[in-house]
Amino acid sequence: MIDAAGKIRDLSGVVPDIARETLSPESLKKLSVIDANALPLVEGAPRIGPCVGSVGKFVCIGLNYSDHAAESAMKVPGEPVLFMKATSAICGPE
Repeated sequence: MIDAAGKIRDLSGVVPDIARETLSPESLKKLSVIDANALPLVEGAPRIGPCVGSVGKFVCIGLNYSDHAAESAMKVPGEPVLFMKATSAICGPE
């Protein structure tokens, strides 16, 4: 969790992982009332990972807009191009 001063706070004592159940409306409501300053401060320069965990499938849609097709030097398909990616392709903001 990021506090009002932009410092990273440790949520591991509150939730085991930022996964499907943690992102439910009920869980997000509970997280929204946590006082970030009461959580332990994360020291150092931690690596920011993906915003979700425990992903079962990663289904993608390719060439789903005309600019993407043009960048790929391909025609816009008549139907969506679906493909799978390994969940290891999910990465953080860096």
